[in-house]
Amino acid sequence: MSDSSNETLRQAALAYHEFPKPGKLEIRATKPLANGRDLARAYSPGVAEACLEIKADPANAARYTARGNLVAVVTNGTAVLGLGNIGALASKPVMEGKAVLFKKFANIDCFDIEVNESDPEKLADIVCALEPTFGAINLEDIKAPDCFIVEKLCRERMNIPVFHDDQHGTAIVVGAAAFNALHVAGKAFEDIKIVSTGGGAAGIACLNMLVKLGVKRENIWLCDVHGLVFEGREVDMNPQKSAFAQVTDKRTLDDVIAGADLFLGLSGPNVLTPDMVARMSARPIIFALANPNPEIMPDAARAVAPDAIIATGRSDFPNQVNNVLCFPFIFRGALDVGATTINDEMEIACVEGIAAMARATTSAEAAAAYQGEQLTFGAEYLIPKPFDPRLSGVVSTAVARAAMQTGVATRPIDDMKAYKAKLDANVYKSALLMRPVFEAARTASRRIVFAEGEDERVLRAAQAILQETTEQPILIGRPDVIDSRCERLGLEIRPDRDFKIVNPENDPRYRDYWESYHAILARRGVSPDIARAIMRTNTTAIGAVMVHRKEADSLICGTFGEYRWHLNYVAQVLAADELRPVGALSLMILEDGPLFIADTHVHVYPTPRQLADTAIAAARHVRRFGITPNIALCSQSQFGNQGEGSGNRLREAIQILDSAPRDFCYEGEMNVDAALDPELRARLLPSNRMTGAANVLIFGHADAASGVRNILKMKGGGLEVGPILMGMGNHAHIVTPSITARGLLNMAAIAGTPVAAYG
Repeated sequence: MSDSSNETLRQAALAYHEFPKPGKLEIRATKPLANGRDLARAYSPGVAEACLEIKADPANAARYTARGNLVAVVTNGTAVLGLGNIGALASKPVMEGKAVLFKKFANIDCFDIEVNESDPEKLADIVCALEPTFGAINLEDIKAPDCFIVEKLCRERMNIPVFHDDQHGTAIVVGAAAFNALHVAGKAFEDIKIVSTGGGAAGIACLNMLVKLGVKRENIWLCDVHGLVFEGREVDMNPQKSAFAQVTDKRTLDDVIAGADLFLGLSGPNVLTPDMVARMSARPIIFALANPNPEIMPDAARAVAPDAIIATGRSDFPNQVNNVLCFPFIFRGALDVGATTINDEMEIACVEGIAAMARATTSAEAAAAYQGEQLTFGAEYLIPKPFDPRLSGVVSTAVARAAMQTGVATRPIDDMKAYKAKLDANVYKSALLMRPVFEAARTASRRIVFAEGEDERVLRAAQAILQETTEQPILIGRPDVIDSRCERLGLEIRPDRDFKIVNPENDPRYRDYWESYHAILARRGVSPDIARAIMRTNTTAIGAVMVHRKEADSLICGTFGEYRWHLNYVAQVLAADELRPVGALSLMILEDGPLFIADTHVHVYPTPRQLADTAIAAARHVRRFGITPNIALCSQSQFGNQGEGSGNRLREAIQILDSAPRDFCYEGEMNVDAALDPELRARLLPSNRMTGAANVLIFGHADAASGVRNILKMKGGGLEVGPILMGMGNHAHIVTPSITARGLLNMAAIAGTPVAAYG
């Protein structure tokens, strides 16, 4: 990297830390403090009640305070990764970063605590004194051997988990990578020879972990800056190194590397030479983890050992050994069961959970975050990526279960399945709201045809459908393309074995399809030649014909192309089944709850009748999510204060709704702020019929509905489920090009149960 590039990166990093406000953390209140009543409960006198409950039973601290979800990241700055002994104050950006990772990956709150204390016993005293504040302690960047002393003293004296991430976090991820590397190489822990460089905290912890996993201690050869660790050596020794001392006359890394199955480097750049790699065993495993420059560059190692299995600590090479795969989730599981410590069994459960995830199919979300990378289990993909959302559910659950099985959990979890679902819901924002829909979908086995069957998102969704529902995906596309893409993406599913396929280029039903299409549209200008051409090239029309012919129960299309283009073919074909599109409903999952928006796509300028039908249909669909609909018809006009614009149409729609009994609450016309603010609405129209905030907003123009939907999605942090095409009895849904594989899975679940045709 050039000097100018380095300077650009440096300035960008500094700006990131300085703006828009210094640092990476802030504290936010979780309870309202808007009036005197709130103040009386938050502080004096109400706070005394919580204090007395905790005094009576210390376990109540997890009920009434943040302690049960609060971790301290503690350091004295004596061994900051890549920077060395820079002191407590200079280490603060690193510790703030660690706190951000806790929050991002496991929703754990964290305080960073930098301490000016170099004496390990005094540092341990300080950490132990913090026990009333925190549910767990993460020790960070403390030099060896002081870190061993601090952790040992804290674990002995504290009744909460104490975890030195530089030791155990690194060891766990190395253990998972080694587990899978040996699987790929066809070797076993008990048979391999390991040569390691680096006798610091991380290196020693990794070797101890490998011993726990089955490596024989006599097969481990440890080297440091002074050479091989051997019995009788006196230079720079400590009990942790001595545990791996060999009885030998060999003295250097070069002396012991021959025949090594695994090289484990946690030392410095260029320690391992190509000549040394050439003398390792067949299919050598090389973990060159020094940062930023590894012990050997991957291309140099492969030049002499093309079949080498390589991991580094860098994100620009495959198999990055990154502690973020471990520490957020081991703490998540430990905190949730009130563990008093983190023991060997919990660490090994973490190893096994991480390793198993890499061997399973990669998640769509991880694939989206790492576009262009091959995420199929093998030599280039030994461990999951940090942004794989499955980590929380899989690893945290494994850790919590191990804590319970070993008797260190003070708050055991009765229903582990529900616990995992809760963790997944924290990652997948749609999971909790979609639960009733998925449960309903499991009661019926519907055939869902996907028009764009060659799309990666569709393929990933199809696999998830087969794993998580009783639905049967049907994909429209070329079999050879679908098969090769499933192989490339590391998916387990294959066409014709796991799901049915329709090949537009050569399908035995081709004549039946074009004749059906022609029969429907013969008097709308579609000749037999046009029908034949469309059934060869238009996958949306093919899918609609399949639904019409009862060969599929529902069509999902729209992963590319314009919405109304798809709608034209869907509406034309399924009109023969007396189905008509009423409106498009988008569920926006926001920080403070769900909000439904309609009509975002179907009617650009809806009539009063169409607006009323949209409200009726929306109410039915909203109930499918277990939500009671509270519908506001929104306009620039506010309860009749304007005579132009959409207000007149909305008022007529209200009259249509008023003409018959309705089983849902509705009101309008009104501005969006009045819809969402009951107090404002009450001031404007005290006699309004709504209670509370609206959860469904229906607009008099598609531009308004679509604009609100996109603003909430792009700037409001909203996650969209939909759009749901109402009025089609769940026989067709048209998505948008921005949809994800998870979004397609959600739409398949929505399509997975029959509903009334105009709901």
